[in-house]
Amino acid sequence: MKKRHAPLKANKRPRHGSRGAVTVELAICLPVLLLFFFASLEFGRVNMLRHAASEAAYEGARRGIAPGSTAADVQTGATGLLSTAWVQGATVSVIPATLAADTTAVTVTVQIPISQNTLAALMFFSGGSTLTGTCTLQREKY
Repeated sequence: MKKRHAPLKANKRPRHGSRGAVTVELAICLPVLLLFFFASLEFGRVNMLRHAASEAAYEGARRGIAPGSTAADVQTGATGLLSTAWVQGATVSVIPATLAADTTAVTVTVQIPISQNTLAALMFFSGGSTLTGTCTLQREKY
């Protein structure tokens, strides 16, 4: 007795021709997926830097409102927070530069250069861009 082979279904195609199509689809889709992945990482880093600038300005101003504090205390508070976020090249400015007993308010401005803190975000932002955070708090009285 002869063995009969099962008939091929009409909608089933042989698999030998689909290997090239998968390769072409991978070659088209993989770079797009990688672009979206790395772009989301870069924009996440820029958002984290923006948040770090505003939080460092607040922390510096918070240290500066206490009676007896100095501009060096403000600088230390702001740069300490920036160092935990691995921020490089940031500038912290304190207004007024000298905190006296009659100073009524402290303003701290933190500027973070994007070029020193991201890998590829310069493609999306103009060259030399900085992220700025500013905070003004009233000083406490004795």
